[in-house]
Amino acid sequence: MTWGKKVMAKILIVDDDPFIRQLIKLALRGEEMQLLDSSNGVEALEMLERTRVDLMILDIMMPQMDGWELCREVRTRYPDLPLLMVTAKSEQAHKVKGFQLGTDDYVVKPFDPLELAMRVKALMKRYKINVSQTVQIGDVELNRSNLEVVQGGQRQTLPLKEFELLFKLAGHPNQVFTRNQLVDQIWGMDYEGEERTVDVHIKRLRERFPEETSSFAIVTVRGLGYKLELRA
Repeated sequence: MTWGKKVMAKILIVDDDPFIRQLIKLALRGEEMQLLDSSNGVEALEMLERTRVDLMILDIMMPQMDGWELCREVRTRYPDLPLLMVTAKSEQAHKVKGFQLGTDDYVVKPFDPLELAMRVKALMKRYKINVSQTVQIGDVELNRSNLEVVQGGQRQTLPLKEFELLFKLAGHPNQVFTRNQLVDQIWGMDYEGEERTVDVHIKRLRERFPEETSSFAIVTVRGLGYKLELRA
C-alpha cells in the first residue's frame, strides 16, 4: 500500500447563522481544507449520508435539530467523526454536557479566528487526519473526496458503503476484519440489520473488481471475516 496524491480534508460547518458560517470559513481559509456548510442538524445528517466528512464544527442553538441532538446522532452513526462545538453558551454545565455527548473540543463565541484554526488543526492531528485521502493498491487508486476509483485510466464512482468498505480493507492489507467489526465501523454500532449485508457488499465489490483482472483480491477467512490481499 502506498499513499497517493494529496486532496483536501473535508470540514462540515453546521450553524444557522450565515455570518458565523462565513466567519469560520474565513478563519480556516488557506488551511488546505474543503469547507462545507449546513444551516441545521437535519440537513447536516443528510449531507453526511452523501459525502465523507473528516471533521464537524457545530453550534448548539439551531432550529429543527439542536446541537445536542445532532451530537447524539453523529456519535451513534459516525463514532469516529471529530466534533468541535462552537456556541454562545459559556456555562460550565453546557461544556460538561457537550463532552458527555461526545464533543471533542469546545469554543465559545465570540471566538478568536486564530484560536479556532489552531483547535481544528489540533483535532485533525489528534485523529491523524491527513490532507492525503487516497490509497493506492496496485494499479487501483481510491479517492475519499469523491468516492472515486481509478483503475487503468478508467474511473468509476462507488456507492458510499461499498467505497468505505473497500477503503477500510485497502487501508489495512492482509488484516482480517470480522463481520461485526466491519458492521460497526462502516454502518455504525446502532445498525440493526443483518451481518449478511457485509457479504452482499463484498459480493458487489468482487463483481466490480474480479480477481483475475485486478491487482488485489478480497479473501474470505473462514470462520472469521475478510481481508484484502495484493496480487503480484
